[in-house]
Amino acid sequence: MDKIYFNGMSFYGYHGVFGAEAELGQRFYVDLELSLDLSRAGASDDLHDTVNYADIFTCVQKIVEGERFHLVEKLTAVIAERLLEQFPLHEVKAKVTKPNPPINGHYESVAIEMIRRREDFAS
Repeated sequence: MDKIYFNGMSFYGYHGVFGAEAELGQRFYVDLELSLDLSRAGASDDLHDTVNYADIFTCVQKIVEGERFHLVEKLTAVIAERLLEQFPLHEVKAKVTKPNPPINGHYESVAIEMIRRREDFAS
């Protein structure tokens, strides 16, 4: 399966359990690994035979910046599931990094990574 990668997308969101997180917000980073068949795009050199990168970015941006979740786990799941709903992808690996969760200690960040497949949502 072919892959498209989005690395280090940066958004400002208001996700978290505690009041200050909802009030002040913070930066979130999103990485994606999208699995799909790119053979037609590789042969045709036509945008219609792949996914539009700007549309993927906008979809993720609307979720992270426009919606509110208590858990980064839920945010990550919604990103993966929404991408599968809106684009012809076989699999999405989504990773959301929260650099500054309210943890008393020294650490760089906390991240959640989820893999969702189209067949997981087939009815």
